[in-house]
Amino acid sequence: MSFKFEKLSIWEKAMNLGEEMNELASKLPTHERFNLSDQTRRAADSIALNIAEGAILQSNKEQRRFLGYALRSLAEVVTCLYKLMNRNYIDASYFKEKYNFCYHLMNMIIAYRKKFDSI
Repeated sequence: MSFKFEKLSIWEKAMNLGEEMNELASKLPTHERFNLSDQTRRAADSIALNIAEGAILQSNKEQRRFLGYALRSLAEVVTCLYKLMNRNYIDASYFKEKYNFCYHLMNMIIAYRKKFDSI
C-alpha cells in the first residue's frame, strides 16, 4: 500500500534534490544560516511537498496548480545555486551538475503537468 505520489519519479527526484540541498545548506557558514541556507532548504523541500499535495487532489486544475508551485520552487533552487556559486560556496562543476539535474526535473514536471491539460 502506498500513496499515489510515491510512485512518481518526479517526486522521487525532488526528494533526492531536497536531501542534497539540505546537506549543502548545512555546510554553509553561520552568517548564511537564516538567509541563503534556510531559503535553499525551504525551496528544495517545497518541490516534493507540492508534487505530493497535488497528487492527492481529485481536480486536474488543482493538480496543475500544485505542479506550478513545484516549478516555482525549482526556479528558486536554481537561483539559490547561482547565489551559492557567486558567493564561492560551490564550484562551477557542482553548479553545472545540479543545474542540469534541475533542468531535467523541470522538463519532467512540465511533461507530467501537460497530462492534465487534456483531461
